[in-house]
Order: sequence, then C-alpha cells, then structure tokens
Amino acid sequence: MIQRPSIDLLDYLAFGGAVAVLVFAYAVYPDPIAQFAAWTIVLTIYMVWFCYYGVKWLWDAYL
Repeated sequence: MIQRPSIDLLDYLAFGGAVAVLVFAYAVYPDPIAQFAAWTIVLTIYMVWFCYYGVKWLWDAYL
C-alpha cells in the first residue's frame, strides 16, 4: 500500500505563507480589497502546494 509522503519544509512554508498573508490582510491592513487579494493568494498557494504534494506522493509510489 502506498503511504503518504512525510511533511517537509516546503509544506510548512506553504502553510506559514498562507497564514502570514491572512494575518496581514485582516490585522495589519484590514481593507476589503486586501482581504480579497489575500484569499486569492491563499488559493494560489494551496493549488501549488496541492500539485506539489500530489507529485511527491506519486513520485514515491512509482520509484
């Protein structure tokens, strides 16, 4: 059975970056445009991380 890959530095960086963007948009500069931009950036970070994690998972499965 294929096991999930372990969490590494890039996983933590993606999570930390998303949290940092949201903190900036809601605590430092609370403007509706900044919040919309922050959620767009978080979605982009999530999609890139999701592809990275999937490739990492499949790469380990086929090697």
